[in-house]
Amino acid sequence: MRVLSKSEEEYQRLLARFERLMDKDDESISSEEGRLLKLLAMLLEEYEDRNIPLPSTKPGKMLRHLLSEKGLRQGDLVSVIGSKSRVSEIIAGNRSLSKSQAKKLAGFFRVPVELFI
Repeated sequence: MRVLSKSEEEYQRLLARFERLMDKDDESISSEEGRLLKLLAMLLEEYEDRNIPLPSTKPGKMLRHLLSEKGLRQGDLVSVIGSKSRVSEIIAGNRSLSKSQAKKLAGFFRVPVELFI
């Protein structure tokens, strides 16, 4: 059995509180709860950034996942990467991403650039 550290216990407690607030209807959340929700989100994100490693996967696979998650198509990345054929090659794993493309994709999806490097 794994024993949680104090910081992990605190994280789990804050996460549970955050999830309870997220389950409430927008109309029933008070302004104080709204501010608390934003604060909890920042604290949870900071903890996760420090303690939970990013998944390690190939850029093409990560792109497929993010496209699926956001309900987007490969064509939606043409404005970010440059051409439909280049997008297809990257997703298929036949072409690597440049640093510039990785930065643009990170900005587009609002994720850390490390996911594409």
